Amino acid sequence: MPVRYRSPDEDSGRWLDFRYRPGDIVISTRSKHGTTWMQMICALLIFQNPNLPAPLGQLSPWVDWLALRNDEVLAGLEAQQHRRFVKTHTPLDGIPLDPQAWYVVVARHPLDAAVSLYHQGNNLDRERMQQLTGVQAPPAGPRPPVRDWLVSWIDRDTDPREDMDGLPGVLWHLSDAWRRRGEPNVVLVHYDDLSADLGGQMRHLARRLGITVPEHRWPVLVAAAGFSAMRQRAQQLAPDPVGVLKDNSAFFRRGRSGAGRELLTDEQLSRYHGRAAELSPADLRGWLHREPGSPDP
Repeated sequence: MPVRYRSPDEDSGRWLDFRYRPGDIVISTRSKHGTTWMQMICALLIFQNPNLPAPLGQLSPWVDWLALRNDEVLAGLEAQQHRRFVKTHTPLDGIPLDPQAWYVVVARHPLDAAVSLYHQGNNLDRERMQQLTGVQAPPAGPRPPVRDWLVSWIDRDTDPREDMDGLPGVLWHLSDAWRRRGEPNVVLVHYDDLSADLGGQMRHLARRLGITVPEHRWPVLVAAAGFSAMRQRAQQLAPDPVGVLKDNSAFFRRGRSGAGRELLTDEQLSRYHGRAAELSPADLRGWLHREPGSPDP
């Protein structure tokens, strides 16, 4: 049985009711690792047109999310006639795996993802979330400055099954995918490689997924997957089908790497690397922390 991952707004147990079709694409990332970016890339490869037939969150729903009724999510997926691509923030050991499906895992430098997560927290309507999920979160006090929060995040020692956005949870998610990287239907993608060579990475993903794109379509598809283009279409692309974001455009805040390292002193950065060494294998860290453009796993 898959591992059960739960948080106040997600439950991986909902995957037990999901029925695969051959060719299904599961995008498995942790929060702020490039989930929406990869969903858009898959949408562009499948439809081969920047004008999508429905909002991105409807085309590619988040199966685990408690804010949406599970029966409605599954019914919507069952009705889809195109090649399906679904979203999860659950590690691959937490969902049923099918040899005829594809699993795309996006990795991002954990410090960058953490800073993005901090800012995302300021953009969430938590009262709306509680209304939708029925889960009463503890009262939120004043948030510390981002640097202080990041330092405490590095040292936070939590169970990945209950705190998937903590450093142990993030590195468990990536370590699990890293162990599976030799499997023929698992694809690891590095956020920084998408930033450095979006067109090349999209072509690589199309080849892995068995999708043929006419040569003349590539320029418009790559342009539509760029950060600026997606930010301009925030109302259609931000993952907010039920109104939990205060500002859809703020979801696409920066899109560049290095924010975490910019905030930390050398000593604090060394502490991060020490913690990462405790939580993940050396070869994964070498790939995760490398400069963009280095060889893929």
